[in-house]
Amino acid sequence: MPKMKTKRTLAKRVKRTGTGKLKRGHAYTSHFAANKTHKQKVKLRKPTLVHKSDEKRIKHLLQG
Repeated sequence: MPKMKTKRTLAKRVKRTGTGKLKRGHAYTSHFAANKTHKQKVKLRKPTLVHKSDEKRIKHLLQG
């Protein structure tokens, strides 16, 4: 059986933290910024962790 390849598109969007959790950026930042409040835009800048329910599926796609 051949080796499983890492999904490169996902690997570019997600980084692993020192404790093994997955860090991702926020969506909805690229356009329609005039409709968002300053508070919304500031909060969208900061990265966040991948939700626990998605973590197993995403780690499976990253194991290459």
